[in-house]
Amino acid sequence: MNKVFKLSIVFLSLCFSISAQKTDANIFGDVQSNGDHLPMVSVYVKGTTKGTATDMSGHYMLIDLPLGDQTIVANIMGFKPVEKKVNIEAGKAIELNFELVEEVMTIDDVVITGTKTFKRKTESPVIVNVLEGKTLELIQASTLSEGLSFQPGLRLETDCQTCNYTQLRMNGLGGGYSQILINSRPVFSPLTGLYGLEQIPANMIERIEVVRGGASALYGAGAIGGTVNVITKVPNKNTFSASTNYGVINGSAADRQITANASVVTDRRNAGLSIFATHRNRDSYDHNDDGYSEMAHLKNNSFGLNGFILPAPNHKIEYNLSSMYEYRYGGNKEEGPAFLADQSEERTHNVLIGGVDYSFNFNNNLSSFAAFFAGQNTDRDHYTGIMPDEDDQPAYDEHFKNPPYGVTANQTYIGGIQMNHMLSNFLGGKNNLTFGMEHNYDDVKDEIDAYDYLVDQTTNNTGAYLQSDWAITKSFTLLTGVRGDQHNLVDNLIWSPRVSGLYKKNNWQMRASWSTGFRPPQAFDSDLHIAFAGGGIQRVVLADNLKEERSQSTSVSVNYDYPTEQFILGFTLEGFYTRLDDAFILEEAGTDSNGNSILEKRNGDGSTVQGGTFELRANYNRRVQLEGGLTLQTSKYDSEVFWSEDYPGTTDYLRTPEQYGYYTLTYTPRNRIKAALSGVYTGSMLVPHYGVPGDAGTPEMDELVKTSSFFENNIKVSYDWDWLEKGISIEVFGGVQNIFNQYQNDFDTGKNRDSGYIYGPSRPRTIFIGLKLASL
Repeated sequence: MNKVFKLSIVFLSLCFSISAQKTDANIFGDVQSNGDHLPMVSVYVKGTTKGTATDMSGHYMLIDLPLGDQTIVANIMGFKPVEKKVNIEAGKAIELNFELVEEVMTIDDVVITGTKTFKRKTESPVIVNVLEGKTLELIQASTLSEGLSFQPGLRLETDCQTCNYTQLRMNGLGGGYSQILINSRPVFSPLTGLYGLEQIPANMIERIEVVRGGASALYGAGAIGGTVNVITKVPNKNTFSASTNYGVINGSAADRQITANASVVTDRRNAGLSIFATHRNRDSYDHNDDGYSEMAHLKNNSFGLNGFILPAPNHKIEYNLSSMYEYRYGGNKEEGPAFLADQSEERTHNVLIGGVDYSFNFNNNLSSFAAFFAGQNTDRDHYTGIMPDEDDQPAYDEHFKNPPYGVTANQTYIGGIQMNHMLSNFLGGKNNLTFGMEHNYDDVKDEIDAYDYLVDQTTNNTGAYLQSDWAITKSFTLLTGVRGDQHNLVDNLIWSPRVSGLYKKNNWQMRASWSTGFRPPQAFDSDLHIAFAGGGIQRVVLADNLKEERSQSTSVSVNYDYPTEQFILGFTLEGFYTRLDDAFILEEAGTDSNGNSILEKRNGDGSTVQGGTFELRANYNRRVQLEGGLTLQTSKYDSEVFWSEDYPGTTDYLRTPEQYGYYTLTYTPRNRIKAALSGVYTGSMLVPHYGVPGDAGTPEMDELVKTSSFFENNIKVSYDWDWLEKGISIEVFGGVQNIFNQYQNDFDTGKNRDSGYIYGPSRPRTIFIGLKLASL
């Protein structure tokens, strides 16, 4: 790694020695459609990163442009892009005006997650799915966790009946195999992954980019299942919005939420700031009337900002900062202190996430350099406990003397550099070379004195990556890359190569990809959760001599889109295969000195996950849009895993259905009514159920339950009108989530319940209404 570091310094020095030339060649003009000027239209020089956007009056100016024959592009979502060729001469200004025509539907978003460079979806050798923030609003997703299920190959599950922590499963793999990024940076620590998906409000999100399958060549450890990149809202015009909604959960619990957003951009468009705020208060919900909640009481307050500054031509500074407070309580007797409850989990989180990026383009915009730093800090106070029976007087007295309260401190930091250089004529094609280095630091200390429980772990990982994005011809692109990682919990330097290919012809795109990856032997999100099971608590410990888990992933896909002036129909068919060597498994390993159940994480022989995903999309006249996805897959261990000492082992992955999918059907006409139908399907799966002999609320013995399937359906309808005199749009909306009340009906009862025995939709039928005000 020292050699790699020295080479990067030499390369960086060469980059800085090349200065951008000032040509005094300018282009100015306006962009219109049907006689109306269009603000926020991207206008740029094709093949370079030189560009700007039209101001609120629809005008723009490009300065110090590269000389010679160039192509200028005007593009904005919802309109067909227009290209014009011009000859640019030094010291001359050219007026260039554009007329855009509205198009049916865009299928060619600009994305970054697949290659770590800005690239159109249809030109990316790696499939990148995009979930827009507007779609989250249409389907009434309040948080990141509620929206991620509406992407192919993804499934969100709730894993605790008491505290309701969630995890994201991608292509049949568990939450520890999914890499969550905030603005392209992996600041989601294992601890943040426990509750962070529910703590990020939807009104913070501009869009979500999803890459399924191994992306470890670029993103390092934890990206075996795939990568989810959450892009926060960016300022693009002067605007504001505020909304409030009220929901009733199965007729008995309230869910209240208030959100606000605002953004401002300077007249010269050289700086902008976007802010958001969210408040949520959800009552606890008891589904089986035993006095213990199945949905925890939640209080959330979030605030954040995202901004940019253009200090000089071709230079950009971007920054973001988010503060999230959350209180949650699950169990019974929530009106008093947690330690007086018969069973409860109480959590108070204070989370701070932020980052800053600096980038500039040079060498006639053929080269670029970026430096970045991001981090998160989480302080958590928590309680996890069961009131001992009064006839066990020593344990009863000890509980009041030393109740099981705990504290957690977690910091995550990442810093690095990235350089790109475009070889415009590379063996007859174009090759975008990317080189980068980054260092990740994570420190977590989680302690509960009463349980003699302590996780005190510091991880450091230094990674360097090199990538070639070679457009060999207009039809064929080859993406190759390799990443080297030195992790402090792994003995050797780990190399993770990746190869992907894209072939395009007419409306067809065919892709193939192979990659390797690894997971270090550290504590991941679910390992940090203490569960209730068997009448006590259950926790995960890492086995001695635990070594890293290695992976190889392969995927092949076919993508087709048929666009006309009024209609677009498309589909994607993808097959995937992932092989895990020395796969991590959890097996019951007796009890600790306090009598608490232990699950030990060990290295197994290996496992295989394979299957396929089918996506369908259609749009008529930009008014009616249908999207859907279905995943069929199997997940098997090579040898039986003994999840319970009292039950036979199994080679099947637990809590992993072999079929799952989603659909969204939205109607957004030009008039004031909008409507959306959406749904999530979850097939049957094997779920472990721990019992307590002699307890009426739990099974007598441990059992492995094959659950029923669920099909959760939702509807939302809204009506809005414009208050032109005030420049305000007013929208009223309402709907039903989980219309047919598809919800688990065999929960345990009482204080000895198995909190991990939970599956299916995250909530029962919920009716909601709301009001939104926004600037026109």
